[in-house]
Amino acid sequence: MKIWKINIIVILMAITFVIPSQSVDEIFGNSPVLYFSFDYKNKRELDKLSNIISIDHKTNPYKAYAYANRKEFKDFLKEDIDYQIVEERINFDNSSNNRSNWDFYPTYSEYENMMQSFADSFPSICKLHNIGTLSSGRKILIIQISDNVGVRENEPSFLYTSSMHGNELTGYVLMLRLIDELLNGYGINTKYTNLINEVDIWINPMANPDGAYHGGNHTIQNAIRYNGNFVDLNRNYPDIINGNHPDGNPWQEETIIFMDLADSVPFNMSCNIHTGAEVINYPWDAWSNLAADDAWWQHIGRTYVDTLYNFSSGYFNGFNNGITNGWDWYEIHGGRQDYMNYFKYCRESTLELSSNKIPNPILLPNYWNYNAASFVNYIEQSLFGVRGIVTDSISGNPLNARVEIIGHDIDSSHVYSNLPVGNYHRYLSQGSYLITFSKDGYYDKSINVDVYNNLATVLDVQLLPISTVGIIENKKPINVIGSFDILGRKSTNNKGIVIKVNDNGSVDKTINMNK
Repeated sequence: MKIWKINIIVILMAITFVIPSQSVDEIFGNSPVLYFSFDYKNKRELDKLSNIISIDHKTNPYKAYAYANRKEFKDFLKEDIDYQIVEERINFDNSSNNRSNWDFYPTYSEYENMMQSFADSFPSICKLHNIGTLSSGRKILIIQISDNVGVRENEPSFLYTSSMHGNELTGYVLMLRLIDELLNGYGINTKYTNLINEVDIWINPMANPDGAYHGGNHTIQNAIRYNGNFVDLNRNYPDIINGNHPDGNPWQEETIIFMDLADSVPFNMSCNIHTGAEVINYPWDAWSNLAADDAWWQHIGRTYVDTLYNFSSGYFNGFNNGITNGWDWYEIHGGRQDYMNYFKYCRESTLELSSNKIPNPILLPNYWNYNAASFVNYIEQSLFGVRGIVTDSISGNPLNARVEIIGHDIDSSHVYSNLPVGNYHRYLSQGSYLITFSKDGYYDKSINVDVYNNLATVLDVQLLPISTVGIIENKKPINVIGSFDILGRKSTNNKGIVIKVNDNGSVDKTINMNK
C-alpha cells in the first residue's frame, strides 16, 4: 500500500514520503486524530467507508477527505485503499487582533466572559444558560434572546449552534457577533426588534469546547475535530437507520447535553454551523429518500444563498449554486441534522460557512458581511408557514396534538402542538394542503389551508372531546424524589437542564429559566 504525507500550512502544501511499513502508532505520533485523503471508486464504496471513518468532505466524485482516531484508522486500513496524510496547521497569531473588529478567536475565558456580559448587559431580553458542564470543567453555554425571555409564548423557538467539530471555527465568532448585533439592535433596528419580539431565539456559539481548546484554554492553535474522548460528535446521535450508537461509541457528554436540550425546549427550526465547504445542506444525510418538504428545504436554502450573493462575489458558488441534499453530497450516520428532524420534529439544516476550517481571523469580518443578512432572514423563516394554537373546544385548555398532512407527510415530517401554550408551526412550500389535527380522546379535524412563501397562515383549531361528560379523577399527588443534572449527577444548584425523578417512576426534563 502506498502512503503519502501532505503538510498544509493554510494554502501552502509540501509533500513528503512516509515509509509504508510504519505502524499506526508511528503514523499518528503524538496526534490523537489523523486527517487524510483517498480516492474511491463509487458512491457505494464511499458510503461504506463513512461507517468506518469520519468523512470530512469530498472535492470531486472520486476524492474524499476524512478523519480517524487510531481504532477507526486500523479499520480503514483493512479496506486496502491508498491514502495521503494531510497535516493541518495554523500559521497565524490572533492575540494582538482588535477585539472591537471581531477579527479574533477568543480564549476560553474570554468566551465565558463575553457570554456572561451579554446576559448582564441586557437582562430584560437575554438569559445565559449553562446547559451542561463537561468533565473537563468547560461549559456548554447558550444564550436565549426574547422580549419575554424565559416565558413560553405563542412563538417559534429557533436554535443556532456552531462548532460541534472543534476545528471548524468560523461560525464560533460569527455567532458571538450575531448575539451582540441582535441585543444592541433591539429597539433600534426594526427587523431585529420584530424578531426578538416574535421568536424565542437560542444561540450556542461553541458546541465542542474540548475540541476547540484541545491545546489549552488560551488558544485554538491545536483545535481538533473530535471531542476530548476523540469521538466525532456529528456521528454520535441516534440514527434513523442504524438506531442508537451508530458509531459504536457511548453517547458523549456533549451529545447528552444537546439531546436533553431538545427534550426540554421544543425547537421548531434550527441550524448547525460547520466549515470545510461553502454550502447549506438539508435532509436527509442517512438515506436517499427525499424529505416530504423537499421543495420547502430548497426554497429556504435558496433564499439564504441568494441573500448572501448580494454581499459577496465568488462565494457559495459550488454544488447546486450553494445548496445540496445531504445524501447527494455524501452519506453519514449518527448526524445531528437527521436526529433533530426525525426524532425531535425540528427542521434543522447544516450550514458550511467557509472552505478553510479556521480562516485567518482578519478574514472573519468579511464572512460576517457576507452572511449577516442571511443569518437574520433564516431566523425569520421560522415565522412563516402554517401556525396556530390547538385547544380543547370545551375547556379551552391547550392540547399536545398531532399536526399532519395525510398523503404528504412521510418519514416523521409531521409536527405536534407543544405545551404549555398548545402552539404548532408547520413549515411548507407554497401551495394548498389538507391538514389533519388529532389527539387520543378527541375527534380528528381536517382543514384546507393555502400557504404562501415568506408569509404566515394563522390557523387556530379546537378539538372536540369524544366524551363531553366531565370526569374528575382522584389522582394521587406525584412527589419529586430526586433531582439530577443531565449527566446523572445529583443536582445541587438546579441550574440549566434539570432531570426530576418522581415517586411514580416518571421523569421530567426541564430547563430552569430562573437561574
